[in-house]
Amino acid sequence: MRSDYGTFAHLTADKWTLYREILGVFAAAKARFLLHLRPSEVSAALAGPHDASEVEAALRQLVDWGNLSADPDTAEVATVEEFYRARFLYRLTAPGEATERALAVFEEGIRRPGELQTAALGDIRDLLHELRDHAARDEAGAPDAGKVHRTLRELWNRFDELTDRAQVFIGSIQRTVDLHGIGLDALLSYKDALINYLERFISELVVAQAHIAALLRDIEARGVNRLLDAAAQRDLTDALEPTNADHEAARQTWRARWSGLAGWFLPGQNRPAQAELLRARARAAIPALLQAVAEINERRLSRSDRAADLRQLARWFAACDSDADAHRLWRAAFGLSPARHLTVDQATLDERDQRPVPPATPWTEAPPVHISPRLRRTGRTTRRGRVNDVIDRSREKTLLARLAAEEAAQVAAARRRLVTGGPIRLSALGPLDPHAFELFLDLLGAALAAAADTRAPVVATTSDGTLEIRLTPTGDGAVAVIETRDGVLTGPDQHLTIRETFAGVGS
Repeated sequence: MRSDYGTFAHLTADKWTLYREILGVFAAAKARFLLHLRPSEVSAALAGPHDASEVEAALRQLVDWGNLSADPDTAEVATVEEFYRARFLYRLTAPGEATERALAVFEEGIRRPGELQTAALGDIRDLLHELRDHAARDEAGAPDAGKVHRTLRELWNRFDELTDRAQVFIGSIQRTVDLHGIGLDALLSYKDALINYLERFISELVVAQAHIAALLRDIEARGVNRLLDAAAQRDLTDALEPTNADHEAARQTWRARWSGLAGWFLPGQNRPAQAELLRARARAAIPALLQAVAEINERRLSRSDRAADLRQLARWFAACDSDADAHRLWRAAFGLSPARHLTVDQATLDERDQRPVPPATPWTEAPPVHISPRLRRTGRTTRRGRVNDVIDRSREKTLLARLAAEEAAQVAAARRRLVTGGPIRLSALGPLDPHAFELFLDLLGAALAAAADTRAPVVATTSDGTLEIRLTPTGDGAVAVIETRDGVLTGPDQHLTIRETFAGVGS
């Protein structure tokens, strides 16, 4: 570390909070034109109680780092002993004051919010009009350096604020879009606000960019260098003995600022204008945000969501009345059944229920689990010899075939009941039997899961791809009522079309 930067050493010291608090006291005192402070005044201004010796030690350390300077204090001397005892007045040094300003700028920069400032575009446009008027009035002679300097200074400050805030916003917009763990309602509300914000800025930028670009070209055609040289000359008005190098540095600074302003709104030979890039990035944020909404909605409506299942399982564990219930839930959820080679019968399970064994019990202290002597002797649980007779399962197979045929017939009947042959209103679908209603709920769930906008038509198919459903909003606010044996389903009325995607399916 260079010795010039030693005033920053307190930031990495063990007691950096105390050092920062003390320097904050000196910065506040300087703002009130109090140049010197005694240790007792510093202690009284600190937020919390601190030992006087600790504060004086911190002041001496800050003097060693160069943040403060110490001057002998003889104002309150009453005795000879007090005169010979070291007493000091402390004040901020020039490096210490510069360090405080640098840290203030740093903190302001990291806390500055990202914004797309539509008002700044209007201010820049107005200031360029004013600058063009200066250039037009002063074409014949030297420009009014004071007015030109004031206009250029305000123009540069507004432009610098616009670009800084835009860079912060664009840098954070992806982190804003990548939303994890946020509720759907909160996301939808934020989505609407952000999209409206981006669309408003994009529309303002499209109009302002063309106008500002025309003003920049007009000013450059009238001789912008004369105005920049006048502003540079104004910067050095109060300098004691400005050199030619100082004048050239001031001119280069203003020309670099103008080049940055022009490059932001005017395209170059091999690059687009920065305003175009900002507009493209803002536009790209809208589909990215819509994609985030779709992904969260899909996770919410997904039939298989491992994260949601684990959260539900955690709720069940939290609701268990005892550790024994929690262990039974653990075995049921994760399949931790007894090992197959162990002889665990109902009597063993009953015994364990009556006298449970805690999981932390060492195996040497736990009751034994009895295994088959044949397994210990031969490694097999069954004896050698003739295998058991094959069990006749023909009756069970016949029953299963009959049940499968009945289920297939019910599904085919439900398909025939739901196929509309053309668009109908959902309210005209009529009463549904349980099988048709269950199939209709599957179709309706697939359609709602695929819907990105409730005001637009949606098309979806069943998981096997044999049925297709199309829902189109009626727009009249009507309510559909579908009666079933188990209850009544109500919802917004839709134009409904259900058709088979393959001929002869389900027949």
